[in-house]
Amino acid sequence: MSDFLLEIGLEEVPARMIAGAEAELGKRVSDLLKRERLVAPEAKLTTYSTPRRLAVLAEGVLARQADAEKVVMGPSWKVAFKDGTPTAVAEAFAKKAGATVADLKKVETSRGEYVGASVKQTGRTASEILMAELPKEVLAVYWAKNMYWRAGKPERFVRPVRWVVALMDSNVVPVEIAGITAGNASRGHRVLHGDVPVVIDQARNYAKSLLDAAVVADVAERRQFIRKALDAATRTIPGARWREDEPLVETVVHLTEWPTVIVGDFEPEYLDLPEEVLVTVMRDHQKYFAMEDAEVKSDTASKLLPHFLAVLNTQTDEEGAAIIRHGNARVLRARFKDARFFWDFDQKTPLADRFESLKNVTFQKELGSYYWKTEQNLAVATALAAEARVGDAAFDEAALFKAVALARTDLTTELVKEFTELQGIIGGLYARAQGLGETVAKAIYDQYTPASIEDAIPSTVEGQLLGLADRVQTIVAMFGIGNAPTGSKDPFALRRAANAIVKILAESGLPLTLEDVIKASGVNDAGKTQVSDFFRERLQFYLKDVRGFTYDMVNAVLAVGADDVRDTIARAEALAAVRGSADFLAVSAAFKRIKNILRQAEEKGYQPSQPKLAQLALEAIDLWDRSKELAPQIANLREQRAYREALAQIATLRPTVDAFFDKVMVLDADETVRSSNLGLIEQVLKNFSTMADFSEIVTG
Repeated sequence: MSDFLLEIGLEEVPARMIAGAEAELGKRVSDLLKRERLVAPEAKLTTYSTPRRLAVLAEGVLARQADAEKVVMGPSWKVAFKDGTPTAVAEAFAKKAGATVADLKKVETSRGEYVGASVKQTGRTASEILMAELPKEVLAVYWAKNMYWRAGKPERFVRPVRWVVALMDSNVVPVEIAGITAGNASRGHRVLHGDVPVVIDQARNYAKSLLDAAVVADVAERRQFIRKALDAATRTIPGARWREDEPLVETVVHLTEWPTVIVGDFEPEYLDLPEEVLVTVMRDHQKYFAMEDAEVKSDTASKLLPHFLAVLNTQTDEEGAAIIRHGNARVLRARFKDARFFWDFDQKTPLADRFESLKNVTFQKELGSYYWKTEQNLAVATALAAEARVGDAAFDEAALFKAVALARTDLTTELVKEFTELQGIIGGLYARAQGLGETVAKAIYDQYTPASIEDAIPSTVEGQLLGLADRVQTIVAMFGIGNAPTGSKDPFALRRAANAIVKILAESGLPLTLEDVIKASGVNDAGKTQVSDFFRERLQFYLKDVRGFTYDMVNAVLAVGADDVRDTIARAEALAAVRGSADFLAVSAAFKRIKNILRQAEEKGYQPSQPKLAQLALEAIDLWDRSKELAPQIANLREQRAYREALAQIATLRPTVDAFFDKVMVLDADETVRSSNLGLIEQVLKNFSTMADFSEIVTG
């Protein structure tokens, strides 16, 4: 067994692209080795990445493929052999396959009988296969943006390839990628190690060799390295802690090869700016971690301290650190100064006076401005509020409409123009600062939440209604001009908007259904089906990928209704709770059988009728009686949404259903008996399929 190492050396790659490419390259190499029968069962694959490299180390790689024998398919047997005598077609195929006519054999396939020949394949060496196949796999890695860098050459990659390492243990595999032939020389840290090549003597020594050259190649190790350095630097400020920010950690992990951390300071006077502004400047613009007072418990009091943490991609002495610290603080100070100026300047024009200015801000060129968008949102919010009132939801209607009207006015502010990631948040902060009331401020502040499926929903009913109105209006408007998502393309993030609507309906107390939300949007009859199907697809995603229900349970509950989101979730939860019951699985299998019988009967033109008890077998009568006895109990439990109890009751049908199918031939030759049997099982299916289509449950 050998270890195989592949490293692709690059110019610096954007941090946001590295993790996905690392995973994809690892999968491509793994699939290649498995496909070519080059890995043993105990093989292990490890991936590495830094801004300047992607690498894969595969342990347990075979030096060559084992010889194999496979059956090559030829012409149909009838063409190759006439009355048992081989034809010219058979002889030609045998010659091509390197066999004799006597070696040919008949192979049964789904398409009929064909001629087959067993062909022995001599295994190729791993080096031979890798040299032929690996370049294609590397250059097929997906990048959001690609570039050409060799004039007249076809290959494209995220950044120019500068070196390639390919080793089988200590032996170079001369793979050629983008005009560069692989060797055993990598590169260390650009500053700390310089241009001296890093010779990898053995594939398994890759990470250690780079560590000696000031490169932490293992991503998990580098992440832990950074976290420990952040902790250590924070301990130099008594009573402080660094503000946890997982996305920022991931960013700096992919920006560095040899990370170190320094503490910087800024003037305390800037702490009178909102935390959201200060943290955004530090995180999004400078990649700094904020520091906060570990002792502050109140959510309303400022926790920030006048310090920041910067992750460097180098190591320096105290004198060098002081210079870097001073430079970083100077840049941060300038950004804070801009933020303060914009904050003060924006206050001169209240949000209410900015409404008309939305006419000059384009929402979508085919639809209109944000002024138009806001008017549409107000109409949708009015309809949603009326429906919510019917459902006894408690909220401040005046505050809701004010929040909807002013929600996008912060797009005209200088602070949002400078820090676009703060839109909505700035509007909420300005509403609070301008005395518009906490309800209005909070609704505007939360309007873009949840931005992802992991985020919390808006904390107020007003914020939830604003979020629903804005998103469904956007979806319906975009569908109306032909901008529905297609395949993997969703340039207007409509799936994300629909996911947020489903999440709000699922996790809030709003007495609204998807039908209510769609109706409030004012969608016309022509577009309603398409929009409804879109939301059903997003609810399916939420149930399966967010809540973790299996695909068959999701299909079962959606088959009988996908309008009331919380009700659908409750039915899925009940189904998951009873699924382990043998009785329930048996009844589900029986319902699947009933559905199949009814479909077969329909195909044959058989019609069910009202069951005539005199024509039914004793077991059929027992099923009829038991069904009539249970049906009202199930309906009552369904009305109370006591789904688990209802499903448990349905499971008690098992003995009666089993006896019925053991003794009764449903599709009886006698038309009267057959029609009665079909009417009976149709009624049973109808009575007990109001919570889920149990035929969708996989029982085997």
